[in-house]
Amino acid sequence: MKNISIVSIPVTDQQIAKEFYLHLGFQIIIEAPMGEGQQWIQMGLDGAQTTIALVTWFPDMPVGSVRGFVVDCDDIDVEIKKLATKGIKAEPIDKTPWGRFAAIIDPDGNRISIHSK
Repeated sequence: MKNISIVSIPVTDQQIAKEFYLHLGFQIIIEAPMGEGQQWIQMGLDGAQTTIALVTWFPDMPVGSVRGFVVDCDDIDVEIKKLATKGIKAEPIDKTPWGRFAAIIDPDGNRISIHSK
């Protein structure tokens, strides 16, 4: 094994989730029909190897269940201000010995932690 390729994010409405993640700074890598009325939406951050897929088809992966999804940034204070201009609110910064974290909650309740050292 050599890297994590895709992390599935369970969502209710892929289009609403897609717009949210675009505002976070993700880009669309693939958006294509999968058949049976389902859509494959894969997104990623510029230059990152790991991507996300906005999924609606895993019954054992409830919408809003994602925790521990961490996205690094250079400066968490700058990132939070930038997100605020896009209408995305971060929870207060949590300072830990391994860095500073602030949670962002997507429209379905999935928790994304922004992290900087």
